[in-house]
Amino acid sequence: MSLLIVGLVLFLGTHSVSIASRGWRDRRQAQLGEAAWKGLYSLLSLAGLVAITIGYGQARLEPTLLWVPPAGMTHLTLLLMLPVFPLFMAAYLPGRILSKTKHPMLLATKIWALSHLLANGMLHDLLLFGSLLIWAGLARMSASRRNAPPPPGAPPGPWNDAIAVGVGLAFYVVFLLWGHSWLMGVVPAPFLL
Repeated sequence: MSLLIVGLVLFLGTHSVSIASRGWRDRRQAQLGEAAWKGLYSLLSLAGLVAITIGYGQARLEPTLLWVPPAGMTHLTLLLMLPVFPLFMAAYLPGRILSKTKHPMLLATKIWALSHLLANGMLHDLLLFGSLLIWAGLARMSASRRNAPPPPGAPPGPWNDAIAVGVGLAFYVVFLLWGHSWLMGVVPAPFLL
């Protein structure tokens, strides 16, 4: 469990620098240079992601049950997950979805984390999904206050929303039928197979 916590601190910590102090971040980037700053940021983020992955896998071997999710939560999770991949794609494809949601990737993260909290009742699930849900909420509030620019992506275009929805839903189906079980070792919808 400790490796999971270290990973969350590293990953969310690096992704929270702008939330905590945009000025400090800008001064460090100017001091180190943009390439060195991005390299350090990427290295720390990757180390955090690896630690989260390994730590979560280890924690699953000795789970601590906090609650038993009510019947039907898996179905609700599957339903809530429908917009997640299209929202994620919309962050890089400027269109109406991006303009209406402002930060579709953070919205996707919040929906993903909440839906997984509903379907899982272990301590390691609460740590992972709860931390990411809280972080995404704080990041969204911070981004709104500081007018954070959207991530770089494709140029704005009339077809971007259709592409985001189409490709996002295709990713959802692939992830539902194969990707989740391959990456996570958990079949999210055994009743579909």
